[in-house]
Amino acid sequence: MADNQEGISVGQADALRSARNHAHKALQHVTRAARANLVAEPDDSQSNVGWDSASNGFVSHPIGELRVGLGFSDFTLFVRHQSGVAEQFPLSGASDAEVAQWLDDQLVANGHSRASTVELPYALPDDAAAIEGYDADAIAASDFAGLADWFGATAASLMHITETYAAIDPGPSPVRCWPHHFDIATYIALESGDPETAKGIGVGLSPGDEGYDEPYLYINPWPHLDAASLPPAVAPGHWHSEGYVGLIATASEIGKREDLGTAIANFLEPGVDVAIKARMAT
Repeated sequence: MADNQEGISVGQADALRSARNHAHKALQHVTRAARANLVAEPDDSQSNVGWDSASNGFVSHPIGELRVGLGFSDFTLFVRHQSGVAEQFPLSGASDAEVAQWLDDQLVANGHSRASTVELPYALPDDAAAIEGYDADAIAASDFAGLADWFGATAASLMHITETYAAIDPGPSPVRCWPHHFDIATYIALESGDPETAKGIGVGLSPGDEGYDEPYLYINPWPHLDAASLPPAVAPGHWHSEGYVGLIATASEIGKREDLGTAIANFLEPGVDVAIKARMAT
């Protein structure tokens, strides 16, 4: 495997940031459709989405015979029927209001409630919230493809992790993306009890946020470990200890590699093992 440890360039970071913000805003249409039509779960899980390799994007839980999704390859919102037939709406060049109207029309035509009436119970980051139209000239298809590579490769590694630790009770949660944070993750519950004190490990990928303005992998033991007595970090990552304590590997730390999926798995999988042992030792 080729191994070039140069980090991503400023231009690449800017491109991924713009793609991230546009996709984050667009994904809210998917979660609104779910919130408008699915029974609310105690943990709000009806609102989350899963990675779908067939569409190279995120899809909702089933809404009757439909799934609503966001495809990254061509940056398209889609409504897929059980038959496999999908209605698609290209986002580039469209206003957010036009996207909302198209989705409402699709939902109503299939006997479901409008998505546009849903008020989200959270605020998006300012840069995503400010998007009122999807600028066809601002982002190249390769930028969305780069974002999809990170989500898709991480989803595959997280699925393997959930299988590895399936025997733990209570064990791993499903691998899902939460649209408010736009991260894909699983939570490995190591013991039952009060979620404020019961031990567990959160592991996943953020495409970037106010803490790290680039994609980064995270492995966060809960309750937080003592920052003064941490085990060695798993290469090529580091321990983050400001605000929370977790193992982090940024896109710059991972660098340019021929096989991103292997690089992600080579950090996440041993990192989870280290985190579990450290969390259970205290």
